[in-house]
Amino acid sequence: MREPTIAKNYAEALLELARKAGTNELAKWGALIDEVANAMRTDRTLHVFLESPRVAAMEKNRVLAAALENQVPLGFLRFLQALVKNRRQMLIPEIAVQYHALVDVAENRVHASVTVVREGDAAEKQVIADRLSKVVGKEVVPHFFVNPSILGGIVVRIGDTVMDGSVRRRLGVLKGKMLGRA
Repeated sequence: MREPTIAKNYAEALLELARKAGTNELAKWGALIDEVANAMRTDRTLHVFLESPRVAAMEKNRVLAAALENQVPLGFLRFLQALVKNRRQMLIPEIAVQYHALVDVAENRVHASVTVVREGDAAEKQVIADRLSKVVGKEVVPHFFVNPSILGGIVVRIGDTVMDGSVRRRLGVLKGKMLGRA
């Protein structure tokens, strides 16, 4: 098995554990796995400790228990310890990514890259998110980017789908028609 597949399998297990913990636990457990993944990326000592084959899995699990026991749900701690026992702890950052993708699917949510000509206010962003949600039929979480070269309008990317309503594209289409390339 390749690492992304393994990470997805563990993410599915984490999602199931979060569901068993309670109805509103998905986001909380997502934040927890993100914190561990971020700590692994930013704290060199933690990264080396978890990665080192010289430190036994039992010792790693003892340290994890001492550090997290009263700070995270027991099921989450046991999940981390199972990763260590199975020597998959270095997959935690990828498991976090896969976990959030699974939560998005479970909650009927998609992420969209939205390119606009200028930064909009919160109300404009909410209108765009609401309209996109209506068009797509799912909750859309927009990620806004500013690009003055589109001249106006909006360009939306959701997965492989691109909805280009930019003035630049419209002018290109008009130019093509005028030059007889339509």
